[in-house]
Amino acid sequence: MKTNEVLISGKHLTKVFGYGKHKTTAVDDVSFEFHKGEIISIVGESGSGKTTLAKMIMGLLKESSGSISYMGKPRQLKRHADRKKYWKHIQAIFQDPFSSFNQFYKVEKLLLDCIRLQGLKLSKEEQLQKMKEACSFVNLKYEELHNKYPFELSGGQMQRLMIARIFMLHPQLLIADEPTSMVDACSRSTILDMLLKLRDENGMTIIFITHDVGLAYYVSDTLYIMERGKVVESGPAEDVIIHPQHPYTRQLISDVPKVHEAWDLS
Repeated sequence: MKTNEVLISGKHLTKVFGYGKHKTTAVDDVSFEFHKGEIISIVGESGSGKTTLAKMIMGLLKESSGSISYMGKPRQLKRHADRKKYWKHIQAIFQDPFSSFNQFYKVEKLLLDCIRLQGLKLSKEEQLQKMKEACSFVNLKYEELHNKYPFELSGGQMQRLMIARIFMLHPQLLIADEPTSMVDACSRSTILDMLLKLRDENGMTIIFITHDVGLAYYVSDTLYIMERGKVVESGPAEDVIIHPQHPYTRQLISDVPKVHEAWDLS
């Protein structure tokens, strides 16, 4: 559950691509504070800057100006050792699960790699138990999947396998960039519930990137609404949805009828 302790924060973040008349400001003076155990949704249409902001938080893009602090200290990513240390605490799920895995590795090896990344020295029996536990967490059966390649799985199974890896790696921060956009409605509901489960059972901070304000409301504690690189509205999810202040927020909500009522995502 959400705590008062800030995990990661950003001040006046800006990201500019190009120069002169070809210059594009993708993220424009964005500030935030994300707490431990909180699910934050960054919502906006394509081109709003939400994925660029996520990549800056991940350390995959360098900010043009502004700063990011992690665990109360300025984030340092200049040295490879600094980046490696930071990335140990952060994992990501992307919208295309098939691009996230080596298609020539079987599921067993993909999960074993998580154990090796943690430097754990476990017996074969202990390794097997951890892999079975991770699959069980996402309602998959290890016995049915361990000998399969990623291309033999459905999109929903692939996304659940991604979440199983997250469960094994136990990062402090998970960035989920449109993880439900390429799966069916049933898988979408399952994935959202698993994100909630990661937060509730593991205390994980989750940043959920989406264009769908309805899904964001279902899963989030806090909403950040982005338009043209700027955060135009933010606050507790219920406040933003029920009492929207910005015209763009009202426009997003109008596209999702009765967004404040209970959702049936089946």
